[in-house]
Amino acid sequence: MTSTATPGQAADTAIRACLTVPCEARQVRAVREFVGETLGDHPGAEIPVLLASELATNSVRHSSPRLGGTMTVTVSGIPDGTVRVEVADAGGLSVPVLRGGPGGCDENGRGLRLVGDLSARWGHRIEADGGLVTWFEVPLPPERRLISTRTGGGHA
Repeated sequence: MTSTATPGQAADTAIRACLTVPCEARQVRAVREFVGETLGDHPGAEIPVLLASELATNSVRHSSPRLGGTMTVTVSGIPDGTVRVEVADAGGLSVPVLRGGPGGCDENGRGLRLVGDLSARWGHRIEADGGLVTWFEVPLPPERRLISTRTGGGHA
């Protein structure tokens, strides 16, 4: 297994799979499918799939000032059995912020509320080029430990 550390990522985190797609609404489905295929059909995998879909949707909605950009989804495994998903895009005019309280009725912000409620940890960082990386970590059952390293191609 190859271990690769990137800025903001723990040195003991192994890159498992990476996908870059155009930052377009029609690609959110590709992100869901990619995360689901990467994690496999096992208990606990549905939560990272849902949350990755929410972050990809946010990338599409909030990275729109930089039309023609891409988003890159990285699925990593941490040795303690946690899966980490990062969604990187060109950045936008704002950063991710939780709105309202749990169970709130706000029209916007429900996706990020799901990320906050269903993940063990989440956050964001701004890259040197102005890009934004939003991430979350979810513990998976013991049978979901990393078993291989691979890199995925892009979907058009």
